[in-house]
Amino acid sequence: MKRLLLISNSTMAGEPYLQYPLPYIKTFLGENPVNAVFIPFAAVTFSYDEYETMVQERFSSLGYSITSIHHFDNPQEAVAKAEAIVVGGGNTWHLVRELHDRNLMTPIREAVLNGTQYIGWGAGSNVACPTLRTTNDMPIIDPHGFDVLNLIPFQI
Repeated sequence: MKRLLLISNSTMAGEPYLQYPLPYIKTFLGENPVNAVFIPFAAVTFSYDEYETMVQERFSSLGYSITSIHHFDNPQEAVAKAEAIVVGGGNTWHLVRELHDRNLMTPIREAVLNGTQYIGWGAGSNVACPTLRTTNDMPIIDPHGFDVLNLIPFQI
């Protein structure tokens, strides 16, 4: 069974980062501690380490742990063993390119189809669709194709 929480964006005007979706994230992941793998590849204006820190601060306030995929020697194995997969927003084109370049598209899809919880916002929600063709992001890089995770049967 697939379990996805798809969030349109990370920030509402005047609120702290990821403030408004925190109650939904808590309901979705539940009361027990969760060790999630974070996919930061949509970031294009700051480092993956900075992105991980921002997300970790918010998730740790709920009792969850986040480790960015870029720290793992074997990212495919990290995805397969993840209790949850969290995909941040930013530029969808860059995210898709990195997922293809790092051979993560199929492992993420398989993990989610096998029950791993998936949370995405912005670009992280876009890649749950069949294609990236409805993103409103600027095409800053060749994504190596338009097909993405196809976890939902419609475009956002």
